This record gives sequence, C-alpha cells and structure tokens, in this order.
Amino acid sequence: MRPHVLALVDAPLFQRAVIVLILVNAGILGLETSPAVVGAHGPLLHTLDRMLVWVFVTEIALRWYAHGRRFLSDPWNWFDLVIIGIALLPATGPFSVLRVLRVLRVLRLLSVIPSLRMVVTGLFRALPGMASISLLLVLLLYVSAVMGTKLFQEQAPDHFGDLWTSLFTLFQIMTGDSWSSIAREVMEDEPLAWVFFVAYILVSTFIALNLFIAVAVEALEQGGGRARREEREQGSREGQEALLAELRALRSEVADLRRAVGTGERVR
Repeated sequence: MRPHVLALVDAPLFQRAVIVLILVNAGILGLETSPAVVGAHGPLLHTLDRMLVWVFVTEIALRWYAHGRRFLSDPWNWFDLVIIGIALLPATGPFSVLRVLRVLRVLRLLSVIPSLRMVVTGLFRALPGMASISLLLVLLLYVSAVMGTKLFQEQAPDHFGDLWTSLFTLFQIMTGDSWSSIAREVMEDEPLAWVFFVAYILVSTFIALNLFIAVAVEALEQGGGRARREEREQGSREGQEALLAELRALRSEVADLRRAVGTGERVR
C-alpha cells in the first residue's frame, strides 16, 4: 500500500494539482478582503476555504504515510505542518487575530516548487556571510552619522540635528529615497557637502549593498549544486527502496509457488 501512496504523492500531476489549489486558496483569501465580494458570496468563499484546508490536511497526511519517518527529517515538511496547523486553529474568540495568518498558506509554494525551495535554502546558507557585511554596514552608518551631525547640524537640523536623526537620514539616502533633495538643501549653505554625500553613496550603495548580492548569488550557486546532488541521491535511494520492495514481493511469490508445487507432489 505504501509504495502506491508514495508513487501518488511524488507524481508530477499530484504536485501540480497541489500548486493549483494553493493558488486558488490565495485567490479566495484575496477576495475575502473585499467587503462587496464578501457581502455577495461570503458563505461560498468560507466553505471553499474550509474545504481547501482539509484537502491540504489530507495531502500532508498522505505524504507523511508515504515517507514514514523520513517525513519529519525534512525541515520543509515541518514548515508545512506549522502552516496547516495555524489554519486549523479556531478563528474566533482569543484566536481571531490568527485569522490574518491564513494568508501564510500561500507560502507553501516555497516548499512545493523545487526552484523556490532552492532559492530560500541558498539564502539561508548566505546568512553568515551577510551578517559580516551587515556589521560593516552598521559601522559605516554610525561613523557617517557622527560625521554628518558634526558637519551639518546647524545647516540642516531637520536631517542632521542629532545622532538618531542623522542615522535615519543616512539610511534613507542609502535606499536612494530623495537623497538629491537632501544634498541640495545642505549644499545651499555648504557647497562642498557634495563630497560627503557622493563618498557615502559610493561606499554604502555601490559597494556594501553589492556585496550582499555577491554573497547571495554565490550561496545560491553552491546551494543549487548541492540541492541537485541531494535530489539525485534521494531519487536513487527511493529507487533502490522500490526495487527492494519488488524483489521481496517476487521472492514471496516464488516461495508460495514452491510451497504449492511441493504440496501437489505430496498429494500425488
């Protein structure tokens, strides 16, 4: 029985059907944000939503039964269990705030679609490298904020009046939001202020943020190769297990035939 269920849950058609149902569920959750749609079709949307929840519960139960103990060894399966567990909590009383978390079901696409799963896994592997770059960026932000406060506190108190205001202003400039208007305002009193802003933007945006991208891309490349190797190894293991199951069944049939032949000879 289990090999048949395993073949079912691993079939591409089954996985595509799950993806379609997740997208349909996302559409229903989006429609429930419209008061007009809820007023006209609220009961129908609620019924469809509950039906899809139980479909997802059945799908996870089948996968758990098919993979056995190996099901809990995969972190993505734990992710699915948490998402569906939140969906099963009551949405009334003290748990009414959890109703908002139903939209997290859309995130199950991360575990269902292999390419998305590979991207997220690669990003998690890049976190140690990103932490070092984040520390470098924090140091740069702090040093620049102290310099900006000392240099432009009197000329632009709205942007560099104190350390916290300068930190927020420089973070805003790092994102590229209205940095030119801030720079021009300061340059009205300090014509050479452009040196500070240009140097800060070059270091923070074109160097530090690009380091984030470089680390992420490297992790994605390494994670992609590793994920492909793991998928090949898992497929090989599953193929070997299926072959062993067929061999056991064949040996059992041969043993039954031998017993039947021996019984017939004794009867004669």
